[in-house]
Amino acid sequence: IKMGANLSEIGIPSSSFDATITGLDVVNKKPFPDIYLMAAEKLGLKPEECLVVEDAISGITAARRAGCRCLAISTSFDREMLSEADWICNSLENVPEEALKW
Repeated sequence: IKMGANLSEIGIPSSSFDATITGLDVVNKKPFPDIYLMAAEKLGLKPEECLVVEDAISGITAARRAGCRCLAISTSFDREMLSEADWICNSLENVPEEALKW
């Protein structure tokens, strides 16, 4: 699974998270909101209380359709293509302060 490989590569065990959801857990993949709705439910949160961090257009669309706020990281697409997100940054090292304090 991509998520497991990515976490392993950066040295973070999946047990570090309260919940993990992958595309295998949902029928409808992004841009459908199912994955974010399921994640919010597993965390006991309303979607509007969640911040999604995404680097893909379909993921941003899914986050917005779920009712989540969205921070886009412009590592895969140009900033102009990520305009549906609430905030956009170049990396997690320079997240806009307002994205952390909403």
